[in-house]
Amino acid sequence: MTVISAERSGQYPLGDRPVHRLGYGAMQLAGPHVMGPPADRDAAVAVLRRAVELGVDHIDTSDYYGPHVTNEIIREALHPYPGDLVIVTKVGARRTPDGHWPEALSADELRSAVHDNLDHLGVDVLDVVNLRMPGFAAPEERSLAEPFEALAQLQQEGLVRHLGISNVTTQMVAEARAIAPVVCVQNHYNLVHRHDDPLIDALAREGIAYVPFFPLGGFTPIQSAALETVARRLGTTPMQVALTWLLARSPNLLLIPGTSSVAHLEENLVASARELGPVELEALDRIGGTGEPDPDL
Repeated sequence: MTVISAERSGQYPLGDRPVHRLGYGAMQLAGPHVMGPPADRDAAVAVLRRAVELGVDHIDTSDYYGPHVTNEIIREALHPYPGDLVIVTKVGARRTPDGHWPEALSADELRSAVHDNLDHLGVDVLDVVNLRMPGFAAPEERSLAEPFEALAQLQQEGLVRHLGISNVTTQMVAEARAIAPVVCVQNHYNLVHRHDDPLIDALAREGIAYVPFFPLGGFTPIQSAALETVARRLGTTPMQVALTWLLARSPNLLLIPGTSSVAHLEENLVASARELGPVELEALDRIGGTGEPDPDL
């Protein structure tokens, strides 16, 4: 297989630095259900080192993955960090022994979370911190002023360079931007989950990055079958098609597909070099609408 560098995906500003649009999400480096250590820690270290070797310069993580596990593995694999590497972490939740994710949005909890990320990553300042707001199937419409003001205070103290928000509505984005600059928004978005289309376009006009999670989450069986039909026509995998579509959707989309396999990592990076023609784009948009496969594909 020909390995394609992440550099082929183009770049977009994330804070004060441009990053390649195809990054890496570290959540899968933890154990089952994002709890405890991975089955093969050496393999996890190898994935991170290979990602950076191939040009990935944007890693998404959180100290509540594990908890602490992914950040410790990132530090083991990559510290001292390359000068062009941007590590984005998130705060706003904690883990319980039974694997739940209760919110942790008080000023004291957020301060503790920032310091935990600093300690486990081995840095003096965090590049970007996302405030993760509650909600599973969709964001909960609620004020984020108090927790975001707490993060803005930590930014003023020099512990955080840039701020982002995650799992938010358009109104919550506006509320955050009235408090402090927002460099990225991380929400659930993919080929069939397109509620954020207007938000993506609005953020693009403001030069703000949008980071989709669950690139293959929430597909119906019919939609999955239709995506597989397009993938077979292109001689690739559904995941690669989904990632390629996201790269084509808007230049401000930064992708963070995760994997614990070097081979899968390399397959994901191939998506950065693939191009979709008008026929494929039309078929994929149809999947996003009805989920019915195109008989010509």
